[in-house]
Amino acid sequence: MDGDTKKKLLEPENETLSMRAQCRLLNVTRSSVYYAPIVKSVSDATLALLHLVDEEYTKYPFFGTRKMVAWLKNKGKIVSRAEMRMAYEKLGLVAMCPAPNTSKPHPAHKIYPYLLRDVDIIKCNQVWSTDITYIRLRKGFVYLVAIIDWYSRYVIAWDLSITLEADFCVATLIRALAIAQCDIFKTDQGSQFTSQIFIAVLQAHHIKISMDGKGRALDNVFVERLWRSVKYECIYLQELDTVQQVWNLLKNYFLFYNNERPHQGLNYATPKSIYCTL
Repeated sequence: MDGDTKKKLLEPENETLSMRAQCRLLNVTRSSVYYAPIVKSVSDATLALLHLVDEEYTKYPFFGTRKMVAWLKNKGKIVSRAEMRMAYEKLGLVAMCPAPNTSKPHPAHKIYPYLLRDVDIIKCNQVWSTDITYIRLRKGFVYLVAIIDWYSRYVIAWDLSITLEADFCVATLIRALAIAQCDIFKTDQGSQFTSQIFIAVLQAHHIKISMDGKGRALDNVFVERLWRSVKYECIYLQELDTVQQVWNLLKNYFLFYNNERPHQGLNYATPKSIYCTL
């Protein structure tokens, strides 16, 4: 298919196919189609702050905005509390410790109870969980969502988006459920995961829904460890300019993570060796 045909097919006025269907036919990611405006909308100063906060939070995910401000001040970087709150909101971050008003559910969304208290994780596909993290580019950023199996640490599915809207989380969940199905799906109370479209997919598959309750933020430790590995072993080693570069890099990294990387928590087995044999 030539360039002119691709351009015409991806124009907004083409109502024959949805954007998702168009991108699937062209074998391109939706995020690469929508990406351009984000580069123009973020100043260099804001990007520098986001990159800095991302690195420090990846090291210390238990830092809230107040502690992060103090931490950076001790390192010679002065950031106001308002700036730090903006950075945390844009990055989709909350501290991994009990704190007032850390979760930001949509006021109209139902919050589900926490189901994992004193539950032993004894098999694959017993519990899955998900989260979103920020991936930096040289002049912009994108968001990464992943779904991980607690028992094996296997990454079931992942996706990228330039926004924090729920649709890319839903698409990732649907792809994961095409591979297998879990008994319990655990999320935080973020608006993406409490949205009706996300919940409806879980309910259609009769999956129990567990959401973080008060004092349960450390249950996200499996995904936070995944983010640390992704960033220090992959993202921070590269200078990335485009969403497609990020996509290609992460595709290769997750293949390595699942299939080849020894995991200390698995007695140095690989996630795939546990996930596919139990």
